[in-house]
Amino acid sequence: MDTQNTHRVALVTGASGGIGRAVAERLARDGMSVVVHYAGNAGRAEETVASITGRGGRALAARADVADADQVEALFDTAERAFGGVDVVAHTAGVLRLARVAEQDLDDLDDLLRTNVRGTFAVAREAARRVRRGGAVITFSSSVVKLAFPGYAGYAASKAAVDALTPVLAGELRGRDVTVNAVAPGPTATPLFLEGKDRETVDRLAAQPPLERLGLPEDIAESVAFLAGPGRWINGQTVYANGGIA
Repeated sequence: MDTQNTHRVALVTGASGGIGRAVAERLARDGMSVVVHYAGNAGRAEETVASITGRGGRALAARADVADADQVEALFDTAERAFGGVDVVAHTAGVLRLARVAEQDLDDLDDLLRTNVRGTFAVAREAARRVRRGGAVITFSSSVVKLAFPGYAGYAASKAAVDALTPVLAGELRGRDVTVNAVAPGPTATPLFLEGKDRETVDRLAAQPPLERLGLPEDIAESVAFLAGPGRWINGQTVYANGGIA
């Protein structure tokens, strides 16, 4: 395997902003060509592409509904046509819907599960078929699976499914020299996380880790870069990137 990531190709879902954009930019700095996936905001995706190409990297934007099998297949086709193959899949795309169990709207829950569970499975399935030897698949879980924050039941359940899928896929890819791991961020300062939270809530969450701050998208991107590159002996694991929240 080329440990310097030269001529490697990464497909990053949800790369139009937040953690996904930081992941795309970080993998590009490691020398990878990057397919910047987005679901709806083409302008923000093109901003990510411009950020990468402006530093001399290679990137293109591609739209897909990650829960639609045909669109996911076409997304991988785009990567292969443009860059010759896929070596790293970082599946950051997901949605967040908050509600206490007693007030949970089941249509909202269906939407959440469609994107976070079916979408993860659709991307993982195509990755299992196409990622080249020496590659890596990085799914996205969440630290709320174990932190049990009120209001996060549906979201945590969707991410627990990712925790279950990840080691199974790692085992199924035996002999392929492809690692499969999940990254489970803790509270991270993204617009999605900060939306609807007052200053007191944000400060309380920031004080929880021993490092006494919220995570940054770049912190999570570093974990992904390690799993996508030198972290070859980590496989089938959920890596908690949360600053030490117990």
